[in-house]
Order: sequence, then structure tokens, then C-alpha cells
Amino acid sequence: MNNFKFNTTRYLLLLLLLSVDFLALYLSLNVSRIFQEVHVDISLYFWIIILILSLFAIEKIYIVRYDFWGDARKVLRGFMFSFFTVFTVISLAKISNDYSVSFLLEFFIVAIFFTLLFKRLFKQLFFMLDIFKIRVKVMADEENYKIICDEIKDNWYFGYKLSDENYDIVIVSSKGFDTDKLQDSIKEFSQNTKDIYVIPYLNYLNFSHTTIVDFSNIRFSAFHIENRLLNYKNIFIKYFFEKIIVILLFPFTLILHLLISYLIKIDSKGDTFFKQQRLGRDAKVFTCYKYRTMYEESQNILDEYILKNPDETEYFKKYHKYKNDPRITKIGEFLRKTSLDELPQFYNILKGDMNLIGPRPYMLSELDDIGKGNEEIILKVRPGITGLWQVSGRNKLTFKKRVELDVWYIQNWSLWMDFVIFVKTIKVVLFKVGAK
Repeated sequence: MNNFKFNTTRYLLLLLLLSVDFLALYLSLNVSRIFQEVHVDISLYFWIIILILSLFAIEKIYIVRYDFWGDARKVLRGFMFSFFTVFTVISLAKISNDYSVSFLLEFFIVAIFFTLLFKRLFKQLFFMLDIFKIRVKVMADEENYKIICDEIKDNWYFGYKLSDENYDIVIVSSKGFDTDKLQDSIKEFSQNTKDIYVIPYLNYLNFSHTTIVDFSNIRFSAFHIENRLLNYKNIFIKYFFEKIIVILLFPFTLILHLLISYLIKIDSKGDTFFKQQRLGRDAKVFTCYKYRTMYEESQNILDEYILKNPDETEYFKKYHKYKNDPRITKIGEFLRKTSLDELPQFYNILKGDMNLIGPRPYMLSELDDIGKGNEEIILKVRPGITGLWQVSGRNKLTFKKRVELDVWYIQNWSLWMDFVIFVKTIKVVLFKVGAK
């Protein structure tokens, strides 16, 4: 009975999500028509909607629940394939005169926006209803159990809810369990549960980027793993796209620089810029530029503050910064909260010292704290103005956690990951999320 109810609601949700996507695409056709100087018969374009929905279905976005960024990646891939398919069909069928190229281009741009917007809005609406939520049982050790449960509670986009007794799917984290217990548990769950998700013991690796190789004779499978940012092809791709972004942003950053420089000057005495030696690629030392966010004679101010607040010393050891730093100016506090103090590092990018996105530019004094094993990974690539550490909690994270995120980023890099970090950085800057 429970399985019947689960399947019924799953198919109902599938139809609703399909309808939402159809609505978004149909609306996109009508909005795009507004910008056309001549009349466009949108009935000629209905087959394109069917094509896009079919490609979405092939991407399994209606039967598998991803987070928003996973969904967005599948949607963009579907649009990309449909875009090339449409123009191929029109060209081969020699019906290009019946279709407006400008209208098609406008439609695809508008459709991407509306499809992602509608997905986010309507999924939030649907998952407010308990019948569309999937009941999840989590099997993990204490540390991973909390991490997984917090994600299920906080990330409404999945439409999950925790349930230990009656559940539809099981998430098993293999870390912390011996092999026999793990195998027995999976066998037991398999008797009554169709969908079981196993998080590998090597949870610091993103297995979506790995290649699975089967050794059929011995019934083994192997994952091919590579340090993705040491691949010369990936290095070139990252360099190429980041340089384009920096060039496009340059006029905006120049205007912003003039405004910030003026505010710094009227706020307190001192230079506009702060320069500090940092560790770069292959542990080479470079001069890292930031806006000055502290008063002059800041060391004297800090020494006096530490004498009155000795607990700040322990906080610094854990987070490598102070909870309430008395050296920071008023405009400096704003610049730090919005991460705008790091804007001068665009000059470091142009010099070749840094990337737009990458691991933190670590201070020379932090070399020993990074750890030998982590150092050999992190210092193989250029540091970045922003990175995974900045959009994952930033100052709320311990120094150890920041290092772990930098290592994970390097080993699991993808152009899509950089895109997501870039978009999330804009959110951090505009809404001061995860920054202090």
C-alpha cells in the first residue's frame, strides 16, 4: 500500500513538473514574440517545446531529485543539445525561411531564465505539501549523520524529510562502518526498499567526474581518479574563461575602485592599498593586494585589545582571525563583509599571480598549519580571489575546514563548479551571506 501511494504521488509530481516546464517554455515563446518586429506564428515552434521536454526527460530531471545546481546543470545541458538539434533540423530540412533565427535565439535565452525560475518557485510550492516529500532513512556514523540530516532539513529543493520507521529511500554513508556490517545492512534494506544511495568511504572525492572501469572476469569495478586542476587541458580552459570574465568586468571594477578609494580616504588616514606577501603556485611568494581596512598603528591597537580580551587568542588559533577585531575601520568593516576588500586582486590576476576562482592565497605564517599532504595539493595551483571556502560559510569555518575545502576543490574541479562559485560569490557580495 505504501509503495502504491509512493508511486502514485511520484507520477503526479512528474506530471506537475512537466506541466510547469511546458508553461515556462510556452510563456517564453510569447515573451520572445513581443520583441519581434514582424508577426511570428508560435504554433510553428511547438515541436521545439516537445524536443526540449524530451531532452529534459533523457536527463532524468523528472524522476531523479537533484539540488538546484544539479537541476540547473541538467536543464542547461538539455537546452544546449536542443539548440544544436533545432538548427540542424532546420538546415537539413531546408525550412530555414519559415523560422526566424533572431526569434529562436531570444526564445532560448528567455526560456533558460523562465525554466529555472519556474522550477525553483513551483518546487518550493509543491514541497510545502507533505504528500510530495520523500521519506528518507539515514544510516551513518555520528558525524556524517548530522551533516546529511542538516542538508535534508535545510535544502528544501530536494523535497526530502527524515523518517526512521516508514521510509521510501535509504541513504547509507559507508564511512565509519566495517565492510561486513555495511554489506549486511544494504542487503537488509534491499529486501523492502527499491532506492538505496551509498555515499562512498572516500567522500572527499566527487565521483560524478570519475570513469568507472569494469574488470568483468573478477567482478570488480575501479574508479579512475585524477587531480583535475593538474590536467593541462583543464588549466587552459580555466585560464581562457577567467580571462574573458575579468576583461568583461574591468569597466565595472574600475568605477567601483574609484568610489571605494574615495571612501577609504575620507574614512581614515593612510594608504588606499594594503600589500602582503602570500604563497602562490609552487609555493612562490607574491605580493597580494587588498584595500586597506585597518587603522594606522593597528598593531598597538591590537596589543592593547588582546591584554583586555585574552580569549581572542584561542579564537585566532582556531579560525586564524579575531572575533571582534578593533583594528578595522568603518568602511573596512563594510568592505570585508561584502568581500570588496579583495577587488584589487584583479591586478594580481592580470599579473598571473592569481586566478579569479581557486584556493585561498595563504599567508607565509600559515604554511605549517596547512599540513604537508595538503600543501602538496594546494600549492600546485594559483590561489583565487574567491573560492569554495568563501561561499561555504567563510569566516564561520575553522582553518582546518577551509583547507579541506580547498583540497576538495582542486581534486574535483570542473568549469561548472567555477560557474556555481562565481554566482554564489555575487550572492555573498550583495547579501553579505557567509561573511563577517
